Order: sequence, then structure tokens, then C-alpha cells
Amino acid sequence: MIERICHIDNELEDSIFLFGARQTGKSTFLRQKFPNSIYIDLLDTTLKGRFSRRPSLLYEMLSDKEEKTLVIIDEIPEVPELLNEVHRLMSEKGLVFILCGSSARKLKRKGYNTLGGRAYPVYLFPFVSAEIPNFDLQQAINYGMLPPHYLAKNPHRRLSAYIDVYLKEEIKEEALVRNLNTFQRFLEIAALTDGEMINNNNIAQDCGVSANIRSKR
Repeated sequence: MIERICHIDNELEDSIFLFGARQTGKSTFLRQKFPNSIYIDLLDTTLKGRFSRRPSLLYEMLSDKEEKTLVIIDEIPEVPELLNEVHRLMSEKGLVFILCGSSARKLKRKGYNTLGGRAYPVYLFPFVSAEIPNFDLQQAINYGMLPPHYLAKNPHRRLSAYIDVYLKEEIKEEALVRNLNTFQRFLEIAALTDGEMINNNNIAQDCGVSANIRSKR
């Protein structure tokens, strides 16, 4: 088992948001570090549906727990309405939460309750060399440091699948770019020119766009 470097105390006094890119190992890290916590996984379709229909169910489930009880809610952006109930439970019952998700962007962009400073952000990044026995630099350069890619026997397949999910769920569904095909081409060009001096004009030309385009967002 690889021990991750992430500065979260075993005995938490304050609630936190744990952010990190997809597949950095947030869920695995939390389950291993806090095996005795109350763990709520919003990737469970049935559970997600119940909370989506009635967010107050969270308060009902946890209101009888002792003060300082640790509750982990994985993939909180899936049901952001739960943050109001989390706020109530923190204020009224003194519960401590770890709220896990890939990014704060969805929560902030849509104006959901980010708990007004009552939970501080912590970030779990991909592997770093200090975490890995017999670190393989070539493997890291070729396939990156996301745990499933670095450790995979067939990293090509995993990397391709990750890109597909990233383009669909992070880029297309959030409408972060207008032309998905051009953005996909940009990713290819960026990979090919990694380590070279950046020339915006050349990259733009290879992507078929103007180098002077600025986002209106």
C-alpha cells in the first residue's frame, strides 16, 4: 500500500473540503485513514436519489450523533443541496465533516452554500516521487502520476478512457469551451510540445484557431 502525503490530522477539530482531480485516490485515502467514520458515498445511485429528493434526510440521519462525530460525504457536488443540512449539523450538533469532490468550481459557480469559512480546503494531488518506492521516472513521464495510470499494467487504455471522461463530464457538460473538437486537438498539441518553449502562435495555428482569442467567461 502506498502511503499518501496529505496533511489531514487523524483527529480533526474542524471540517474540511477535500478537493483533487478525478482518480487522485481521494476516496481510497479517506476510507483508509478514517475507517471508523460515517461514510456517505453519493456515487451510490439509490442514496443519491434519496438525498436529491429530500436533502433534510441527512439531518434526520445524523442529528442523534455525538458531538465531534466525523462524517465523510464523498462526491458532495453530486447533491450540493446537502450543504445546507451540513451547515445545520455543524452549527447545532457540532459534527465534523470531510466533504469530498473534484473541484469547488461547480459549487461556487451555481451559488451553493460553501459553509462560510466553516470548512477549510485541503487538496490531494496525484502521486509525487517521495510516495512511490522504486519510483520510475520514465513511467511517470509517459503516463503521468495519477495512481490508476502510474500503477496500471495497461496505462494506454486507462489514459484514453480518462481523457474521454474528462472531455465529456468536465468540459462538455459544464460548457467550459464552445468547440470541443478544437479543445481535444489542443490537448494533443500540448502533449506533443511538452518541454518545449511555448509559442502561442504556433500552437494556435496547429489547432486552427486565432492566437488572440480571449475567453468571455
